Amino acid sequence: MSTPPPIRIVVADDYPAVRTGSATLRGTQPEFSVVGTAADGAEAVRVCRELSPDVVLMDIRMPGVDGIEATRQLCASGLDRPRVIILTTFDLDAYVYDALRAGASGFVLKDVTAERLFDAVRVVAAGEALLAPTVTRRLISEFAQMKQEVEPPAAASQLAALTPRETQVLRLVAEGLSNLEIADRLVVSEETVKTHVSRILTKLALRDRTQAVVAAYESRLVVPGTRDLER
Repeated sequence: MSTPPPIRIVVADDYPAVRTGSATLRGTQPEFSVVGTAADGAEAVRVCRELSPDVVLMDIRMPGVDGIEATRQLCASGLDRPRVIILTTFDLDAYVYDALRAGASGFVLKDVTAERLFDAVRVVAAGEALLAPTVTRRLISEFAQMKQEVEPPAAASQLAALTPRETQVLRLVAEGLSNLEIADRLVVSEETVKTHVSRILTKLALRDRTQAVVAAYESRLVVPGTRDLER
């Protein structure tokens, strides 16, 4: 069996030490290849369009074009767009929610261990969303609730294309359940759940599970603060 190609990574951070350290650290893993770095959002967009990486490790707070706008531009660029992991100092950073809305696949704290960061890159590169069981879900629910106080909720018509079963699956995805956990809850096969999730993403024009969670909260399919979020 042939060895799969390495996961191509771009590191975007305005601190040179972070860029150098990240590139060196991930360079120790043969399955990863740091193909470029960027000091701000505009450079990150340019480098990614030139090099077509699989994953971008994106800092939020950078001069000029910040990580949120850079993520928005990259995630709107077509099917070959890279997947973005947001790097943040604080797990309840208000900007992280906006980054997830912009299309990021998840986030990790800057002080995360090397192995956890490696796992995050692997998960996102494989096409999955990086949803921490509690932190990401709480962050999305808290900031979705804050925005709903000043913005009208997404129209229910956004979910009208879903079947009752797909709506049920979306609600469970938003509660943080894995495909296997959803299958156990609904007494169906895991493959059936995967099919439902795929159809949900297609019908709602969403990229991954993270975007599905955001959509579920913004449409108020799941209400922040409900019992399921405390599991």
